[in-house]
Amino acid sequence: MRMIISFAALFLSVILLQLSTGGVAPLDALSGITLDFSTQEIGFLGSAHFFGFFIGCWFAPRLMGSVGHSRAFAAFTAAGAIGLLMHMIIIDPIAWALMRVASGLCVAGCYTVVEAWLQAKVTNETRGRTMGIYRVADMGASLVAQMLISVLEPASYVSYNLLAIICCASLLPLTLTTVRQPETPKAPRLRPMLAVQCSPLAAAAVIVAALSSATFRMVGPLYGQQVGLALDQIAWFLAAFVLGGALAQYPAGWLADKFDRRHVMIGLSLAAILCCIVTALAGTTSPNGAMIAAFFFGFTAFPIYSVAAAHANDYATSEQRVELSAALMFFYALGAIAAPYVASALIERYGPQAMFVMIAAAHAVLIAFSFVRMLIRPSAGARTRYVWSPRTSFLIGRLTRTAREHDKRTDP
Repeated sequence: MRMIISFAALFLSVILLQLSTGGVAPLDALSGITLDFSTQEIGFLGSAHFFGFFIGCWFAPRLMGSVGHSRAFAAFTAAGAIGLLMHMIIIDPIAWALMRVASGLCVAGCYTVVEAWLQAKVTNETRGRTMGIYRVADMGASLVAQMLISVLEPASYVSYNLLAIICCASLLPLTLTTVRQPETPKAPRLRPMLAVQCSPLAAAAVIVAALSSATFRMVGPLYGQQVGLALDQIAWFLAAFVLGGALAQYPAGWLADKFDRRHVMIGLSLAAILCCIVTALAGTTSPNGAMIAAFFFGFTAFPIYSVAAAHANDYATSEQRVELSAALMFFYALGAIAAPYVASALIERYGPQAMFVMIAAAHAVLIAFSFVRMLIRPSAGARTRYVWSPRTSFLIGRLTRTAREHDKRTDP
């Protein structure tokens, strides 16, 4: 318990950071509508965020090695706060895209620092409880962040200033903690093809997971506005997706450990396609129906990344697992960078339902590829335990590696 309490400053910083950076995505989408940005320009903002996120994942371990944990966290937080404060000073979609690169850089950099700190301080006895609290703090704050747009006025100085204040406040718990900074870990090598070597299906699945999650969270407000949802209803619409994804982790993990993970991915993708159809139809008929459909869409689409990561780790050695995690994050970032812009272009050309048609098509391709891979390769014999894999930094693999290697199980 003493060890968990000592991490309170880190968890509080994560909560404040998620409230700030998680709230800017839907606020930017609604602000862009208010300021008459085009649909594609609004989608481009989401793509810019994930481009900054990818740069931050790669650059953060190197900066942390040069200046230390606290200074690196302060630098990335400052970049995020500056990006937020600049929004209402320069009203231009290209300038806003650069600001969103800064917010993505902030998210990746700060999570890298937090996860490096956790990895250095946790023990095998405290790892499970620490990671559990970390996930609850992160997902809980993400859920609340979606609700902020119900009280934040779009295209307002006050709204962006409030998010910047929360971002700056995340500095205080971590920089004022009396816990001694750990040694800086060595940055993992980025070897994207390692994911393909271990499991081509897992690499494809994380791209589809990115298409689902990044599109919904970055372009979802645009969809909601076009199908007639009010501001508070859009907030609940986005929150329902996050809540569904969080609640899905236990049943998805139980299924992924009991059955062939490829069967589980196929089942989740089939359910996601059905939810895409229902959500597209419900959005034009009933706000409550749209929110329920969004909940089940998150419930089916959100766990695919973790199931894919578990499947890839079944074919990796212990020495490969940290680099494999970074490789999977690389493919997730590729999908997340492309998805918001493509989805917004489709919405502009074909209407709001085109967003879910794109997501459903991606899941259909994943299902077909899963069947092909099942014909080529048998299921793994000894399997690692399912672990909920946050898409936060290239260092998350260090925190999850021990959990995956514990209690290896064999297919019945």
